[in-house]
Amino acid sequence: MARRLLVISAGVSSPSSTRLLADQLADAVGAGVTARGESVDVDVLELAPLAASLATTVTSGVAPAEVAAARDLVASADGIVAVTPIFTASYSGLFKMFFDVLDPDALTGVPMVIAATAGTPRHSLVLDHAVRPLMAYLRADVVPTAVFAATEDFGTGELGSRIRRAASELAQRLVDTSAVAGFGGPTDTDDRPRRSGGANDLGTVTPFAELLQGHTGA
Repeated sequence: MARRLLVISAGVSSPSSTRLLADQLADAVGAGVTARGESVDVDVLELAPLAASLATTVTSGVAPAEVAAARDLVASADGIVAVTPIFTASYSGLFKMFFDVLDPDALTGVPMVIAATAGTPRHSLVLDHAVRPLMAYLRADVVPTAVFAATEDFGTGELGSRIRRAASELAQRLVDTSAVAGFGGPTDTDDRPRRSGGANDLGTVTPFAELLQGHTGA
């Protein structure tokens, strides 16, 4: 069965360097998955058209249909490429607003590449100082290599090499469905307890007193 890759682009201009980087990463991930003998279906989610609906969701708590559909794309993704432009030394407000409206468990264990674009190399540390902590809080499985591209980086061999390295790391995670016993949970990534929205489902919880029986003689 084909893996599902979701590409999230928070670019706001047209043409967009953020979307360009997102497309290059998606192509590289696709090539990496194919080289490993698997196939991948790619969905692209542009956040700019959702700006008003995201604001409505944040302020009212009610998600319009397009936001609900975007949540469903996240919930069904086996892997994600998330790319933001850098504004005022951080990720864009549009990028943050989208992740604010997701269910808290939506990204748990999901393999992800994070990437960013900016007009100057001075913003290159934002990925590790802002974006990576955000995704760690959401418990996404962010690959080691992040991809930053200043305007002057496009078309260079160094950027191309970094794209291929990050894409290879994500492709490996997409095709590797094995888990270490006792640490990885279900071996099938489709069994992750992820939701597109709504209340958390904690499942059946064994009472603490019952757990103690047989250990303390109580």
